[in-house]
Amino acid sequence: MKEVLDKLSNGEISVEQAEKLLRIHSIEEIGNMAKIDTGRETRKGIPEIILGEGKTPQNILEITRKVLKTTGRVIISRVQKNQISIIKKNIPDNTSLHINSKANIIVLRKDNFKIKKTGGKVGILTAGSSDIPIAEEAKVIAEEMGCEVISTYDVGVAGIHRLFPRLKEMIEKNVDVIVAVAGREGALPSVIAGMIDVPLIAIPTSVGYGLGEKGIGALIAMLQSCSLGIAVVNIDGGVSAGTIAALIANRVSKARKRRKT
Repeated sequence: MKEVLDKLSNGEISVEQAEKLLRIHSIEEIGNMAKIDTGRETRKGIPEIILGEGKTPQNILEITRKVLKTTGRVIISRVQKNQISIIKKNIPDNTSLHINSKANIIVLRKDNFKIKKTGGKVGILTAGSSDIPIAEEAKVIAEEMGCEVISTYDVGVAGIHRLFPRLKEMIEKNVDVIVAVAGREGALPSVIAGMIDVPLIAIPTSVGYGLGEKGIGALIAMLQSCSLGIAVVNIDGGVSAGTIAALIANRVSKARKRRKT
């Protein structure tokens, strides 16, 4: 990167050429097993997130070391106990480990890595307590992208009186986007979307059994909702929803700041 910037400052390459070179160099290849987009956060505002599923503990360790050295932070989703164990035993110096056991996500940060607060606000609600792990996935990602997250759980339509005070609180706090997480018949997002003027991201979870099991019923219901203003991610897509929510909230926050100036 320094070489590219030196060439740019010396007039040897154009801004367009420098941008192209930086994008090319943002891919870090780790042996023959992984190509990590270390420039993703600078380019897109989305940090590189490593999926733990399907990787050996040694794979995870090698990827973690490389990404941590390059970017100062590693986020690993759907992490497994044996992967956490090897990482715990090999934490580099001046590095903190944060484990969210509900979401099965771990975050490692160098001591000098600071999350830049954006001013974006994300609200997260779940229909039931069984939906909490997926909601926590979304929460971790949104927070790592600099957002403030206001979350409340177990406010589904089976006891709809629980929803209204919590939803009112989120509107009063002026959230920029709401994430609604529900399994079974997936009714919560439709109810919320019918009452608010805030963008809503719906996550169907794999909670449920019988006809429409494993989140199929919830996914179809959310896609078929007659309440407008709902975007739907895949079943158990907490990381996807957290990313989209943070992008929306962060862009809204930028617009707020521009208006004030």
